[in-house]
Amino acid sequence: MDKYEIFKKNVNELINIDLNYYKEKQMKRRISSLLTRNSFKDFDDYFIGLKNNRDLLEQFINYLTINVSEFYRNPSQWDVLEKDIIHSLMAKNKRGLKIWSAACSTGEEPYSLVMMLSNFFPLKDIKVLATDIDEEAMSKAKLGLYSEKSLANLPRGFKEKYFSKIEGSYRISEDIKKCVEYKKMDLLKDRFPSNIDLITCRNVMIYFTEDAKELLYSKFYNSLNDNGILFVGSTEQIIMPEKHKLKAARTFFYEKII
Repeated sequence: MDKYEIFKKNVNELINIDLNYYKEKQMKRRISSLLTRNSFKDFDDYFIGLKNNRDLLEQFINYLTINVSEFYRNPSQWDVLEKDIIHSLMAKNKRGLKIWSAACSTGEEPYSLVMMLSNFFPLKDIKVLATDIDEEAMSKAKLGLYSEKSLANLPRGFKEKYFSKIEGSYRISEDIKKCVEYKKMDLLKDRFPSNIDLITCRNVMIYFTEDAKELLYSKFYNSLNDNGILFVGSTEQIIMPEKHKLKAARTFFYEKII
């Protein structure tokens, strides 16, 4: 067994993250870059460092989960979500919508969802579940402090209504933060919530193997209610969705085949 295989096994035992689900070449290259940057000689040496240094381990988890996000990422998709998908979901539901932001990273996506939903519901009636494997990223989300660059695609009215400028940053309002519940979750291992109207899982599955994607599609299918929608990223269009009992409602939006 080579050193990277041993490293993967050790990481899974240490933090319960199975690197076998991630694309091998891509992940091995990323981790090799990280260990070199931290002046470790090989995977064995690096794992000893991870095991004995909590800060180093947090850096590894954060790097592993690839936290790159912004508000209203890919605005044209958000336009379809607001004008078509939400209207369709509301027409089929007499109650409030049950929404889950999977792999929520530092909070831009769930907060974008809340702001968009505020065009349809009072904030007191909006609840979004937001999950991620990276607790450090979710801590940043709960803090709610963002750069001006991350707000570039945000509709102007939202920026003025829901953010206050603090020196060079923007703090999101407590009213928006109260609408989001954060929970740690490993998408590949943990149980999913049920009866969901809208799941957003964007720019995550591109890093997983085909076997991992198969597992996730099945779990997402079971998590959605009969009218539910899965919203994926701009580079994650599902090939042959019928194979996974899904069909395209719009580009990058998928519904269950009942």
